[in-house]
Amino acid sequence: MAVAANHQRQPLRMWRRAIASGLICAASLFLFASGSLPGAALSPSGAGLEMKRESPAAILHELKSLREMGSALYIAAHPDDENTELLAYLSRGRNYRTAYMSLTRGDGGQNVLGSDLGAKLGIARTQELLAARRIDGAQQFFSRAVDFGFSKDYRETLNVWNKEEVLSDIVRVIRQFRPDIIITRFSPSPGGTHGHHTASAVLAMEAFKVAADPKAFAEQGLAPWQAKRIMWNTSIFQKDKVGSSELLKIDSGGRDSVSGETFNNIAGASRAMHKTQGFDTFKFPGADNPERSESFALLDGAAMKSDIMEGVDTSWTRLADGNEKTAEVAKKIEAKIDQIIGSFKAVDVGASVPDLLDLRLMLQDLKVTKEDSYILKQKQALLDRILQSCLGLDVQTRITQADVVPGESMDLEHRLLLRNHLSDKIKVQLLSVNYPTVGQEVAHKVDVHYNDAKIWQDRQILPASTPLTQPWWLRAEGTPGMFHTDDARLIGSAENAPAFPIEYNFEIGGQKIRMDDEPVMMLSGSLAAQINKTSRRLDVIQPVALHFLSGPVLFAPGATKTVEVVVTAARARVSGRVQLAAPTGWKVEPAILPFTLQKAGDQEHFKFTLTASSKLETVNVSAAATVNGVLYRNQSEQIDYPHIPTQLLQSPAILKAVCLDLATTGKTVGYLPGAGDSLPENLRQMGFTVKGLDDGHLTLEQLAGVDAVVLGVRAFNLRKNIAAAMPVLLDYIKGGGTVIVQYNRPDKLNAEKLAPFDLHIGPGRVTDEKAAVTFLAPENPILSTPNKIGPSDFEGWVQERGLYFADRWDEHFRPIVACGDAGETPLKGGLLVAQYGKGHYIYTGLAFFRQLPAGVPGAYRLLANMLAVSK
Repeated sequence: MAVAANHQRQPLRMWRRAIASGLICAASLFLFASGSLPGAALSPSGAGLEMKRESPAAILHELKSLREMGSALYIAAHPDDENTELLAYLSRGRNYRTAYMSLTRGDGGQNVLGSDLGAKLGIARTQELLAARRIDGAQQFFSRAVDFGFSKDYRETLNVWNKEEVLSDIVRVIRQFRPDIIITRFSPSPGGTHGHHTASAVLAMEAFKVAADPKAFAEQGLAPWQAKRIMWNTSIFQKDKVGSSELLKIDSGGRDSVSGETFNNIAGASRAMHKTQGFDTFKFPGADNPERSESFALLDGAAMKSDIMEGVDTSWTRLADGNEKTAEVAKKIEAKIDQIIGSFKAVDVGASVPDLLDLRLMLQDLKVTKEDSYILKQKQALLDRILQSCLGLDVQTRITQADVVPGESMDLEHRLLLRNHLSDKIKVQLLSVNYPTVGQEVAHKVDVHYNDAKIWQDRQILPASTPLTQPWWLRAEGTPGMFHTDDARLIGSAENAPAFPIEYNFEIGGQKIRMDDEPVMMLSGSLAAQINKTSRRLDVIQPVALHFLSGPVLFAPGATKTVEVVVTAARARVSGRVQLAAPTGWKVEPAILPFTLQKAGDQEHFKFTLTASSKLETVNVSAAATVNGVLYRNQSEQIDYPHIPTQLLQSPAILKAVCLDLATTGKTVGYLPGAGDSLPENLRQMGFTVKGLDDGHLTLEQLAGVDAVVLGVRAFNLRKNIAAAMPVLLDYIKGGGTVIVQYNRPDKLNAEKLAPFDLHIGPGRVTDEKAAVTFLAPENPILSTPNKIGPSDFEGWVQERGLYFADRWDEHFRPIVACGDAGETPLKGGLLVAQYGKGHYIYTGLAFFRQLPAGVPGAYRLLANMLAVSK
């Protein structure tokens, strides 16, 4: 089989504007969901990502993709569940429209790069998926399901998710993308894997049928669609589920014609974009070997004997729907594409423009049913992108500052450049620039000639009603299992539409053609050298951002503490008032404080005294600033990693205030960081001084005066010198200190000795945050001193009890508690303590890294006892 790479052809910023303007239908939304950049190809070494604009090989592949009418939708549960080898093969090898639908954004997972968890991690992993798709060539979709952490049972997953809403989302994507085949990563047979995994397959199988029922989810207003078949892409990690199933094996090997790399190498580079999950150096074994096969088990639909696309009409005549006249036009279109491919000149891609323009008219004349109009629109959009590449027509709108406050004017720099020679018969003329957000179209007739750059300035005002930049799935409050949006058109899409879309209207060869864009700030220097950071989209911000200096804040009943709010100016000479709002029973003084900030970036710290109520409770205290009569309530947080575009999260500025009964012993705690958690700030709130430690230079002298040492989550997985530091820590324990080791994965440990006695970490976890807890050693100081721990201390926990519990340990260890998920034997390895010399070693898989930031009182009380166990 001849193989070719699928390179997405037009910059992300030139793909998504019409969504916001409401000028394209919901089906067209899915053309823009992948966010792929032009000519994303591996470097010849396969070691990294090399961005190429409109390379001839990439254009030729796009032409072959235009000719090919097959399509495949891959469905799984999380970022990194997708089989990037198969996606690369289908998209770049067989030229199919290929997409991956991840039901969640991975927000319930861990992060090896830093402390961003929850919503911030979901934002990062969304961008990692988009970066992966720019390499393997597929599109990217999502449902509104929240990754609420590990689930052992798919039925639990469906209860938390709201099965009908997730099913509706999958049906919506199927009806809009209209795949010929649907592929699941996981078996629908329960057990042996994450409940989210099984649920993704169960829902995909149901959606396969429901999407074809015109009565199901009729409120979507979308035509029904029946895929030919749904298959399970079997894998070695679920080989026990295959059983007696008849498998179809296909040859999925070969090399990408654009980069020359094997599909395995491309897939490895794609997977390596999941860096928050530790795949940054990922490479498939034998990736340089072009030989590869994939196996499939039929789940439903038409039988198959030789190929996954068997029985699917992949020609243009499929759009005829029995109409002879339409079939004739479709055959002519197919012949025209073949002719363009056959005469394509890599040294003169502009020579294809006249034929592409003729083809464009032919597509406009093709009369199809409403059902097939979805596919036709996707092909028309692809043709326009190919045409732009062959023209070499660069369209760009630049701004000098990426963030804009509603009501401000924006200085826009428009740029046009025609990079390819064209026939004298082909005239390119810009007619106008349209700003749909403000309803203004500016006539701007300009003849565009080869290599004659056109640059001009314009000024537009961002409407005062423009909403702040915030990922669409986080704009409204959802549930523990589902994100919420009032705009159904956004469901399925990967990210926001442009805040200020721009439309360039051309006449090219006598045809009216619109090219979409959005303002971007170009990056330079070290930022531009990073992957995916050549430009930054326009963000809509507040004139000031609010930020609580710490959180959560711990109070004794009726106690008063100083709470500090930071106001940061996004603009020069901004004045206003800042205030806090607390619930009934809590008291804030003063009521209001004025501020004046002279320069953008200036900060001012404001101290309020907050007095707790007499009740033991956890409440939210919010901050707000009034500027020019407008109330602003949001903070500004950047999610910034070198491998993805910088993202902005602007959630309400809220402080969690926890009124609890907490006693502590000791003054100083040493902290050795792991993968990232908020423990140092949490310890300070408890009243401790925190001393940062480094395993590369750890000595007993440094630990003098330290009452206890805590290791961050996954410290043994990530710290390179931890093995050398362990003898020092053990001597510290022997001398009377306490060392607390939080959870580590049992694989890739950087030390053979984790504890003074034999200790083995297993895969055991308790996913039910409400699971009953049994006290195995009620007399132990961990459960009695200085705080008496009871069942109420395990109320209000979030996401899970814990993970990676110990499964074997030396008799010196004493298990303190036991807990387990429904129907399972309770696990005892979540909290173990062993005396060693005069001190104590503690291993815990309990999820303190989630409970402490969430302000769970019992987690603080239990941790205080653990820190005091040697006192």
